Amino acid sequence: MSKIITVFGATGNQGGSVVEAILADPALSKEFKIRGITRDVNKPKAKALAAKGVELVSADMSSSSSVAPAVANAHTVFLVTNFWESMSSDTEISQGKAVVDASKAAGVQHIIFSSLINASEASNGRLSNISHFDGKARIEEYIRSSGVPGTFVLPGMFMSGFETMIRKNPPNEPAGYTLALPVEPSKAKAPLFDAAEDTGKFVKAAIKNFPSQAGSRILAASDYYTIDQLISEFSEVMGKPAHAVQIDDDKFKSFLSPVAAQELLENMKLLEDPGYYAGESLAGSLALLEEKPTTWKEFVEKNKEKWSNFDH
Repeated sequence: MSKIITVFGATGNQGGSVVEAILADPALSKEFKIRGITRDVNKPKAKALAAKGVELVSADMSSSSSVAPAVANAHTVFLVTNFWESMSSDTEISQGKAVVDASKAAGVQHIIFSSLINASEASNGRLSNISHFDGKARIEEYIRSSGVPGTFVLPGMFMSGFETMIRKNPPNEPAGYTLALPVEPSKAKAPLFDAAEDTGKFVKAAIKNFPSQAGSRILAASDYYTIDQLISEFSEVMGKPAHAVQIDDDKFKSFLSPVAAQELLENMKLLEDPGYYAGESLAGSLALLEEKPTTWKEFVEKNKEKWSNFDH
């Protein structure tokens, strides 16, 4: 009889990638029956998953009792939490804890959590406003203390985020593209990650290497790219000039919503020091994969039209 794997955010970038990866894997698709958790089971993406045999469940993450049906009889849970929905670290942490408590009560044997480092601790308090990192680190700590075995997949910087950050130059400037960030382009290193395409590849590694990798962190990124390297490869693929410029902190913040400006500024500063993953190598994580992750060049090639047609 198939084991149940509960996938939170089943119609989102990360959860959707996990669902597709399991369905496409000959061994895992036999071993697991997928229960996809989404707020609206009637939206088109959810219906498309149901047509592939995924059990769709709507779940409220506000308490362990309300989330209990989502994890009932599950062997494995893939958990992703969303800070940006509430913009509240307390809300994100309480939702994560509710799922962990419900999972423990249900006898779940493995939680795979989409985590991030504690940026406040890694920077010795210098970068203390990156709530979407620190909240996930707190949930990871809670899982580690819960008694339920956990594997932690830490997504890198989403390649899709650069679709709006690399901007087409205005008509009064030379043709091409500019990436303006508050960091030194030759020093800041971004571990890039195609979330929609590759989350499933890294989560599959967590499933297939359980229990030997239980307790470990899997860093989900294809490579570290300096900002200079990133923009150079972008220019090469697009066949157009592109350059990176360092701007001051206040100018960077002026481009952003005031509620998120300091958070996103510090998120960029993290790339310089101590590093997105605090300097940790990707080699051990990449060695666990059965399929190569998407490179930045491949992502740009696949999405050329978005930059070509997007009138910034």
